[in-house]
Amino acid sequence: MAASELYTKFARVWIPDPEEVWKSAELLKDYKPGDKVLLLHLEDGKDLEYRLDPKTEELPHLRNPDILVGENDLTALSYLHEPAVLHNLRVRFIDSKLIYTYCGIVLVAINPYEQLPIYGEDIINAYSGQNMGDMDPHIFAVAEEAYKQMARDERNQSIIVSGESGAGKTVSAKYAMRYFATVSGSASEANVEEKVLASNPIMESIGNAKTTRNDNSSRFGKYIEIGFDKRYRIIGANMRTYLLEKSRVVFQAEEERNYHIFYQLCASAKLPEFKMLRLGDANNFHYTKQGGSPVIEGVDDATEMAQTRQACTLLGISESYQMGIFRILAGILHLGNVGFTSRDSDSCTIPPKHEPLSIFCDLMAVDFEEMCHWLCHRKLATATETYIKPISKLQATNARDALAKHIYAKLFNWIVDHVNQVLHSAVKQHSFIGVLDIYGFETFEINSFEQFCINYANEKLQQQFNMHVFKLEQEEYMKEQIPWTLIDFYDNQPCINLIESKLGILDLLDEECRMPKGTDDTWAQKLYNTHLNKCALFEKPRLSNKAFIIQHFADKVEYQCEGFLEKNKDTVFEEQIKVLKSSKFKMLPELFQDDEKAISPSSATSSGRTPLSRTPAKPTKGRPGQAAKEHKKTVGHQFRNSLHLLMETLNATTPHYVRCIKPNDFKFPFTFDEKRAVQQLRACGVLETIRISAAGFPSRWTYQEFFSRYRVLMKQKDVLSERKQTCKNVLEKLILDKDKYQFGKTKIFFRAGQVAYLEKLRADKLRAACIRIQKTIRGWLLRKKYLRMRKAAITVQRYARGHQARCYAKFLRRSKAATIIQKYWRMYVIRRRYKIRRTATIVLQSYLRGYLARNRYRKILREHKAIIIQKWVRGWLARTCYKRSMHAIIYLQCCFRRMMAKRELKKLKIEARSVERYKKLHIGMENKIMQLQRKVDEQNKDYKCLMEKLTNLEGIYNSETEKLRSDLERLHLSEEEAKIATGRVLSLQEEIAKLRKDLEQTQCEKKSIEECADRYKQETEQLVSNLKEENTLLKQEKEALNHLIVEQAKEMTETMEKKLIEETKQLELDLNDERLRYQNLLNEFSRLEERYDDLKEEMTLMVNVPKPGHRRTDSTHSSNESECTFSSEIAETEDIPSRTEEPSEKKVPLDMSLFLKLQKRVTELEQEKQVMQDELDHKEEQVLRSKAKEEERPQIRGAELEYESLKRQELESENKKLKNELNELRKALSEKSAPEVTAPGAPAYRVLMEQLTSVSEELDVRKEEVLILRSQLMSQKEAIQPKDDKNTMTDSTILLEDVQKMKDKGEIAQAYIGLKETNRLLESQLQSQKRSHENEAEALRGEIQSLKEENNRQQQLLAQNLQLPPEARIEASLQHEITRLTNENLYFEELYADDPKKYQSYRISLYKRMIDLMEQLEKQDKTVRKLKKQLKVFAKKIGELEVGQMENISPGQIIDEPIRPVNIPRKEKDFQGMLEYKKEDEQKLVKNLILELKPRGVAVNLIPGLPAYILFMCVRHADYLNDDQKVRSLLTSTINSIKKVLKKRGDDFETVSFWLSNTCRFLHCLKQYSGEEGFMKHNTSRQNEHCLTNFDLAEYRQVLSDLAIQIYQQLVRVLENILQPMIVSGMLEHETIQGVSGVKPTGLRKRTSSIADEGTYTLDSILRQLNSFHSVMCQHGMDPELIKQVVKQMFYIVGAVTLNNLLLRKDMCSWSKGMQIRYNVSQLEEWLRDKNLMNSGAKETLEPLIQAAQLLQVKKKTDDDAEAICSMCNALTTAQIVKVLNLYTPVNEFEERVSVSFIRTIQMRLRDRKDSPQLLMDAKHIFPVTFPFNPSSLALETIQIPASLGLGFISRV
Repeated sequence: MAASELYTKFARVWIPDPEEVWKSAELLKDYKPGDKVLLLHLEDGKDLEYRLDPKTEELPHLRNPDILVGENDLTALSYLHEPAVLHNLRVRFIDSKLIYTYCGIVLVAINPYEQLPIYGEDIINAYSGQNMGDMDPHIFAVAEEAYKQMARDERNQSIIVSGESGAGKTVSAKYAMRYFATVSGSASEANVEEKVLASNPIMESIGNAKTTRNDNSSRFGKYIEIGFDKRYRIIGANMRTYLLEKSRVVFQAEEERNYHIFYQLCASAKLPEFKMLRLGDANNFHYTKQGGSPVIEGVDDATEMAQTRQACTLLGISESYQMGIFRILAGILHLGNVGFTSRDSDSCTIPPKHEPLSIFCDLMAVDFEEMCHWLCHRKLATATETYIKPISKLQATNARDALAKHIYAKLFNWIVDHVNQVLHSAVKQHSFIGVLDIYGFETFEINSFEQFCINYANEKLQQQFNMHVFKLEQEEYMKEQIPWTLIDFYDNQPCINLIESKLGILDLLDEECRMPKGTDDTWAQKLYNTHLNKCALFEKPRLSNKAFIIQHFADKVEYQCEGFLEKNKDTVFEEQIKVLKSSKFKMLPELFQDDEKAISPSSATSSGRTPLSRTPAKPTKGRPGQAAKEHKKTVGHQFRNSLHLLMETLNATTPHYVRCIKPNDFKFPFTFDEKRAVQQLRACGVLETIRISAAGFPSRWTYQEFFSRYRVLMKQKDVLSERKQTCKNVLEKLILDKDKYQFGKTKIFFRAGQVAYLEKLRADKLRAACIRIQKTIRGWLLRKKYLRMRKAAITVQRYARGHQARCYAKFLRRSKAATIIQKYWRMYVIRRRYKIRRTATIVLQSYLRGYLARNRYRKILREHKAIIIQKWVRGWLARTCYKRSMHAIIYLQCCFRRMMAKRELKKLKIEARSVERYKKLHIGMENKIMQLQRKVDEQNKDYKCLMEKLTNLEGIYNSETEKLRSDLERLHLSEEEAKIATGRVLSLQEEIAKLRKDLEQTQCEKKSIEECADRYKQETEQLVSNLKEENTLLKQEKEALNHLIVEQAKEMTETMEKKLIEETKQLELDLNDERLRYQNLLNEFSRLEERYDDLKEEMTLMVNVPKPGHRRTDSTHSSNESECTFSSEIAETEDIPSRTEEPSEKKVPLDMSLFLKLQKRVTELEQEKQVMQDELDHKEEQVLRSKAKEEERPQIRGAELEYESLKRQELESENKKLKNELNELRKALSEKSAPEVTAPGAPAYRVLMEQLTSVSEELDVRKEEVLILRSQLMSQKEAIQPKDDKNTMTDSTILLEDVQKMKDKGEIAQAYIGLKETNRLLESQLQSQKRSHENEAEALRGEIQSLKEENNRQQQLLAQNLQLPPEARIEASLQHEITRLTNENLYFEELYADDPKKYQSYRISLYKRMIDLMEQLEKQDKTVRKLKKQLKVFAKKIGELEVGQMENISPGQIIDEPIRPVNIPRKEKDFQGMLEYKKEDEQKLVKNLILELKPRGVAVNLIPGLPAYILFMCVRHADYLNDDQKVRSLLTSTINSIKKVLKKRGDDFETVSFWLSNTCRFLHCLKQYSGEEGFMKHNTSRQNEHCLTNFDLAEYRQVLSDLAIQIYQQLVRVLENILQPMIVSGMLEHETIQGVSGVKPTGLRKRTSSIADEGTYTLDSILRQLNSFHSVMCQHGMDPELIKQVVKQMFYIVGAVTLNNLLLRKDMCSWSKGMQIRYNVSQLEEWLRDKNLMNSGAKETLEPLIQAAQLLQVKKKTDDDAEAICSMCNALTTAQIVKVLNLYTPVNEFEERVSVSFIRTIQMRLRDRKDSPQLLMDAKHIFPVTFPFNPSSLALETIQIPASLGLGFISRV
């Protein structure tokens, strides 16, 4: 891609500016080839037409993308040019407060003029061991790179520090030397690194001075070689100085000072030892008052003088020599006050007894007259004669000043030589690192000989720098197999030739100095004639014939010729030197001894600087007369030789460059002057480096970095499995011009601007993707917003419509209600009116109707009465008439019927006589009967109808009757009511009249009452309102008081709680600090102890010269001497396989304080013993009496205990053997099987682990069953009490007596009857018992059958056991017995589950049977022992009598006949938990148990803490024997042996963890069994019996506690060394979440040779290592609380190292990296949860790291964000918060940088916070450790000692 294509709209460029040097602008339209003008928009808002140069048509420099601004390495910039470099430095210096920046191989250091907290020891530790490109730029990174390359490449190194005065060269060199002194240490006990650092105050006091540019300007150049031995520890140093500015001794410009030492002397003049110097205020001396500024602000010269004297003492300069130096310096000051008086123009004199001169002569111990004479005269020597010539006052003054300068130069040289002698080491130097602190390029208004020499030196150094840069570029190209093209770079060899070649400037100057009448003018003419118009670099000023101009690499410099010859000659009168040499002051002649020797750098210019070359390592043998010849060498010649020597040294080393930049001339902190910075950048070669880099392929990416960064520009089909081919394919598509890039072996090389083009493409792609994402997200958000608004609108509409509907419904309800109300009201009114009218009408009608009714009633009554009368009358008449008619009718009927009957009778009589008549009658009768039947039926029907009708009529009649009756009754009632109503109306009318009167009265009273009530109401309301107001005020006051009381109480409570919490915290902090201080002292003590042992061993080795071939053992692995108050009796070396014991005469040194305490304790115990003895005798008598009584009882308990102990011991031995077999099986599998077979996930491994689990579970079950059986048997035995047999009624004597008493026959008869009944009852019981007995017999037969089967099974098992080896027989039989008893127990439990009494009786019988069996076993055991003895006797007799017959007896018969493994129990006595050993076996015990015990071998299979238990059991036995020597010897040997083991294998985590666990267990045992009540709370009664009885080992407990602390600290150091390489890579660099972090362009520093090809650690690596640590500690049985403390310490190390690297790495401070860190921390927290260690305090140690990660991710813009950050980051210090914000770097262009104003806001908010100013966390900090008491539940008597430990010589007691 063409460069012009990048000049598009909105592209940013740099244009020149006269004030700001370069100004940023933005293109307003695209540039097209041929355009003469660019339309630009400046940052200040103005528009500008920028015209291109018509000749070159060069476009302005493009500006780098913002993402690249502020990079650590300037070569990482895509556009490498001056404005980009200047802008990057300014952004880092002003915005980020970063003073260091890489520029390829150069470190650019800008002086901040402010103390920064970035040089502490914590920063040194952070940079130690790190690659140069991994950390932020720093002088420590350069020093570490030099140190590492020296160790790796076996090549000497140099650090070249250059820059202007005041740029910080001396400080940078001092920090580099401090770094070497800190990280390397000293190889000897003389602490050379401290002496190297101590040389700085001395050299600064005699070689530094205040100038207008710098308060501590170094006025000489120096090259310090720091020597190292083969182990790269400092052994010495050597200093070479260059060009001391002697003219400053006699002259200082305005606002400047002389050398610091003079002002320090004047400030300390009142000290007693300085009174002889007769000094005073600095303004009293001519040499110190010329500058007019004798005091430096903030500097106390008296304090500085004390530091200088202290440094001299440290360097071995004695007090006498120090006073000698101060005498000479005071003499120089007094010499400056010597005045001259002119006698004439050619001569002068000194006043007699001139005080300054007399003081000078007294101090120098020279003759006054002689010195006075030679100050005013000089000796001239010609070829024939010598004569003395007076000199003028001016010449005398110059001679005085020359003498002062010469004395000071000699003193300076003498001090340098003495420092070199002190720093010189007798040990052979293996390599060195040189630190060159030399002046930079200088140009002033008037430049003289000093500036000429300085610029000449800088030309040489620049040439060496250019060649080195060119060489590195060439090596890089060749390494990557890139075609090498010659890069055109500035070669300053012509300028160097102009100065130093034949007939060069220096050659002509020396030639002119040799001319008798040579002057500066003649030398200038020679220069013009030789070089003018012949050399392009040499020019002549237009207006001067006494100056010349040289075109240096940095700039043109005009030199004034005046004074060149005089300064080059450096004339000092020889007679004055001879006077000084004749001094009686011994030190003064020493300064001038080298005048007689051949030295090159001894002379100096009269007004310039003194060049000093290095002291040769070996003295050269010169010819006679050579000294005189070389003494005449000029200063220029000497300086040239010194410079050549320096260049040879630098060329023989690997150089490292530090360029110091002065940001402004006013020493303002963090103020950047662009003009001054550009001048220095051009002068120091930084821009030349940039130009060389830009000429080739400055941007270089590895294939993986390129792929990670520009993966977004690739399509899925472009991504191949091979990264290199993928990158090639993509680049060919993106950049068409193949000359713009090259493919190397591991990197892609880009020309300048191509990375910016790729970044533009990437940014465009990301911007397009962002736009697409934004479009989608915004659409989604707007759709969600629309749906939300639509839903809200619908909801609002729904509620609005509902509201309207409800309002309408309410209106309708109200309307309807109003209508209803109206209806009812109208109805009520009309109804009321109607009722009134109706009532009136009814009343009228009632009265009227009553009247009419009464009239009608009266009428009806009269009519009724009349009708009644008529009825009775008419009835009587009708009855009378009827009776007469009836009587007449009846009489007639009777008469007629009688007549008719007679007739009928006649007929019937006739018919009866005739049959046919009867037949006819009969026929007729049938018909009639039928007819009659029909009639009857019809009549019945009619009757029924009539009856129904009659019934209906009766009902109707009755109802009508009832109705009429009711009407009648109602009428009667109405009549009565009417009468009553009439009476009531009258009474009501009367009452109404009364009520009207009462109403009138009541109304009157009501009015009066209402008036009174109104008045009362008003008064009451007024009173109530007043009361309410008062009540309200009272309530408010009450609430205020209550609130105040509550707040005060709350405040008081909070204050008290806070005070209590603060006091508690303070006490805890004080306790922790005290504990930490104590543990640090222990650590220091152990370090000094080891140092003492190493020195002792070295002395031994020096005395005993090893034989040829003997290899020297490393001091860290072969210390055999005593430590602390303990010494070992075991001598051991690694090289000699045989071990020898020390002579027995060599006793262990005793701790006298402990011995005296023990002796006092012994006397007390002897007294107590006498008292106890008496009590013991008394107790024994009681015991004997009680035993006599108990002898008759069966010895059941002892047998049971022995049986139980036998079972338990056999089970434990079986368990041990099973474990040993399992470990052997594991070992065999691991050795024989392939790794994939024995891997944790392999099938075979899983099968074995399942089998192991099942076996372990079965074993646990068996153990539990045995314990259950034991506990049940014990409880049953205690429950059964022997009962005495009572006499029964079956006794015959008692029965006879009872029978004899029965004398009465009646009683006998009754007894007989009772006896018969008893017999019957007994017979029935007998029958029932018989049946039960038969059932029991049947059950017993079944049991016998089962026993037979069991017997057969036992016989089979017996046969199998006989085939087993003797060791396994007992275990097998015991295992079978346990199984049998368990099965039997379970069977009977199920059998008698419903009947507890039967089960109880069964258990009793079982117990009795068990006791019987035990007794039988004991009898058999006794029988077997007796038979064995008899067998031995018989065998002996047979052997004596018949020796030959023994051949016929097989060994198997002898062995097998008496031995029945099944019947012989292994009976052991009751152990007391003690181990006995002989005194001579103590060394063997310590050797086998401590020195040769391997945690990875035998110790893995042991009980955790077994060595501690064994040692304590040995101590118990010694305590039991009351043998204090044995106790002391054993404890001393134990402690020393543990120390030896840790010294030999102290870097093995398993070893340290193992012995920390055992030491703590030993300490807990000493506490648990000490007999102190506080430690016996958790003991069993048996454990309390095992307590120590004779000795109080409290002091030994303290010693063991101290040892445990030392082991813990060593454990922390070991795990820190293991974790340290993993932390940064795993926590910061590795991308746990892939694709989140972006890779930014990197500079040259990522390509240094420091980067080693190591395996990359990940977070999983850290977690695996943590798992390994945790499993090892758990396996060793370490206390859980101690494990928590170790885990807390590990997490603190992880957090501190991670945070420290984060604070020192700008590339890690980004949003994505914060997310990575938080994810990694969450994984660590998950690990803590898995291990149940969340309460260990480990999570809290990660809080600073968590807050730093959150700080990287939170928003950082507004004041609210600042407030949130301040409240969130309470675990970070202010310096750390500000540092993170300054370092925050966006990885992509879409992120924003933190503004300076926001950072200032944070600083303002945090200014009141009181926290440490330290930037980094102390990663070496170790929390104070505590060892909480943890008693053991393990019984000592049950501990078995495995045979693998080789402790067969100790026995259990």
